[in-house]
Amino acid sequence: MRFMFSPITRRSCAAALLAIAAASPLAAQPRAATFDSLAAANLARDRTVGAVVGIAKGAETPFLAPYGKADVESDVAMGTDAVFAIGSITKQFTAAAILQLRDQGKLSLDDDITRWFPDFDTRGARMPLRRLLDHTSGIPNVPELNRFRGDPNASRDTIYAIIRRSPPRFAPGTAQMYSNRAYWLLHLVIEKASGMTYPQYLQRMIFEPLGMTSSGICHGAPDFPRRATGYLVRNGETRRAPVLVPVADLGSGALCSTAADMVTWLQALHGGRVLSDASYAEMIRPATLADGTALRYGMGVDVRQDARGNPFIGHSGEITGYAARANWYPEARMAIVVLMNNSLDSSPTALVDELAGQLLPGTLAAPQPFAGDAEALAGTYSGTTGAGPATLQVARGPAGLTISINNAAPQPLAWVDGLTFRQGGILLSFRRANGDSGPVTELRYDTGTEHSILRRS
Repeated sequence: MRFMFSPITRRSCAAALLAIAAASPLAAQPRAATFDSLAAANLARDRTVGAVVGIAKGAETPFLAPYGKADVESDVAMGTDAVFAIGSITKQFTAAAILQLRDQGKLSLDDDITRWFPDFDTRGARMPLRRLLDHTSGIPNVPELNRFRGDPNASRDTIYAIIRRSPPRFAPGTAQMYSNRAYWLLHLVIEKASGMTYPQYLQRMIFEPLGMTSSGICHGAPDFPRRATGYLVRNGETRRAPVLVPVADLGSGALCSTAADMVTWLQALHGGRVLSDASYAEMIRPATLADGTALRYGMGVDVRQDARGNPFIGHSGEITGYAARANWYPEARMAIVVLMNNSLDSSPTALVDELAGQLLPGTLAAPQPFAGDAEALAGTYSGTTGAGPATLQVARGPAGLTISINNAAPQPLAWVDGLTFRQGGILLSFRRANGDSGPVTELRYDTGTEHSILRRS
């Protein structure tokens, strides 16, 4: 079904926010009006169908606000208790379950994958579980598996056989490539180690103890009575999204939840109620490659700084019809969650960043000109990324360095420090042949969940 989008109005956002203005200091009327303005502008710009925003800071009562529609065809307004698919945010629940089982002595993060899957072909390399958790295993995403996402009769044996016969893209630990399939394998490890199914484990060991009463596996509609309908929005046109059966997304993107439950989760995970201190520290520690390169990902979580320099631990999620972002800001003990019931053109990350900008210190740093030799960096760099073979053309222009990926329009690079530059959320670091001297021979392409090494032609 298709229909033309009617943008969320500022008045509808204001009504939702001001109705709860007295609930907590976060929702005091002047601040609620600011949140309203930011949310309305972001959601209208991205032509969002509906959303729920959740914010919790310290001991203050959580702030929850609904926007837009939970179902357009039936004219159902969004409610704060609406259930959304959260996509890849699922990965931090899978990672937490693995770490809990490690705390229970039922597995080790240094277990080779062949302990749990004796017939798995690692091409002779060691592939410990920790390399699956931080996306450095080399296990590819295998696009062939996408056809199973809408198949209620999909066989897990068939899915495993396809993953098993797909060769790793690189030796474990030598690069980073975001891998949904690695997390699919981890859900099987949870089942083998615990003696429970993956849904049973999450329900008994995480959701029930934390009181997350509206969270669980998305089995397809109508699996939750308050589930927001998912939509696809592109170029101003909105379509009802197909309902997916998440057999191929177990472990990586199969969970549904509410904004309130996600706030509860963030407060519990980062408040010492889910993992031992040692396992929590390991989960949020930035992973490293075998050559010592620090990444911006831990185990199921991004570990980064926002554009204002505020550190956060979080994850985004996008699955057909839904988009989400859930961030924890440790210095402020603050959670910000945005769940949306449309994908493609939606941007929960942008709204989370804007809300954080109102609640946290720090300002956007003015770009600084690169003081080094730009000509020494210009050239062609080639290699393999998670999307496949890539060629990056770095050129010197009137305003500084630009980058073009696979002949796309050149984009400006902002200098960070040394030989590191930024293009949006991507970091690009040039490396010399002999450390601090010699010619530039490679470019590290770091998206936060991917770290590819591209060689200079």
